[in-house]
Amino acid sequence: MVFPDAPPALLVLADGSVFEGWAFGAAGTVMGEVVFNTGMTGYQEVMTDPSYCGQIVTFTYPELGNTGVNPDDEESARPYIKGAIARNICDIPSNWRATQSLPDYLKVHKIPGIFGIDTRALTRRLRSAGVMNGALSTTVLDPQELLRQLQDAPLMTGLNLVDQVTTTEIYEWTEGTPAAWDYGIGNAGSDEAPLTVVAVDFGVKRNILRRLASYGCRVIVVPATSSAEMIMGYQPDGIFLSNGPGDPAAVSYAPELVQALLNYQLPTFGICMGHQILGLSLGASTFKLKFGHRGLNQPCGLERQVEITSQNHGFALATESIPDEQVAVTHLNLNDQTVAGLAHKTLPIFSVQYHPEASPGPHDADYLFAKFVQTMQEYRQQRLSA
Repeated sequence: MVFPDAPPALLVLADGSVFEGWAFGAAGTVMGEVVFNTGMTGYQEVMTDPSYCGQIVTFTYPELGNTGVNPDDEESARPYIKGAIARNICDIPSNWRATQSLPDYLKVHKIPGIFGIDTRALTRRLRSAGVMNGALSTTVLDPQELLRQLQDAPLMTGLNLVDQVTTTEIYEWTEGTPAAWDYGIGNAGSDEAPLTVVAVDFGVKRNILRRLASYGCRVIVVPATSSAEMIMGYQPDGIFLSNGPGDPAAVSYAPELVQALLNYQLPTFGICMGHQILGLSLGASTFKLKFGHRGLNQPCGLERQVEITSQNHGFALATESIPDEQVAVTHLNLNDQTVAGLAHKTLPIFSVQYHPEASPGPHDADYLFAKFVQTMQEYRQQRLSA
């Protein structure tokens, strides 16, 4: 809908494209990489996913805000997007769980948005030209002035955003998946002492931690800048490498940390940026995708085994750089054949580019948490019997 009292807003892309609309959320001017998400639901999870740090998100679903927002659906303590772009906005949500409208939520967190623009045209522009920086403003309505200001905005390539989102303190996560959300996939825990997982936080989503806890793990979350010696002080049964924002190659300390951890030959599981960091530590390289993968219906697999997956990433591992003598490619993105999964040929280490914890869904890949737990259980038995 168009609110009668909605002030004007402006979106300008780095290539000079101009989109006029109306403002919602907070007032102000923001700059960042303009991307698009094709999910039909889960806008609050997207906005609070730390992997979107530094980005202005275009939602291709035609109306945003119908179900409002609530604390339970947040993937972190606050939204991390720079700005929001929508076709239509609903400011009167209809959901018994809602505690606030989306426009009010963004206003509280000082995030501006623009609606009333042709998001199909914008998405087609980003698909053909590639994602690019943009400026969204409710206060500067001169396109040339916004374009001038945009020249100083940093590009995503070479940008380390992990330092902005990683935890500064070590903490233990105990909350499992709420019973109302449980999708019937069994708990792989046991009556034995819980498996200790140290999660390296590059920008971790809460639902990843919930799934690990639901599978019976004791989860300790540590900063991305932690040392291998400190991590091993917790005597972990396994290492988890989380998702996160920005250019993985710019997080120079992360591959060095993972290389040091690999010397202990512990079961290790990486998701999204964790997958990329693991690849870098094994000698592979990354590259920037033209417009990335952001949505809930990306098909991944090899041969006849296909999973429908949730994804959010703008970088990928370069296929030709993967050391075949050490590492096997376990999954490909079936839309563009980019690497979507790895497994070490001799060590208990694997990773995926997509999100098996997917909140709100799909849940095809939740078995990967069970696989991680089983690998840790086997490792513990081997260690005890040695």
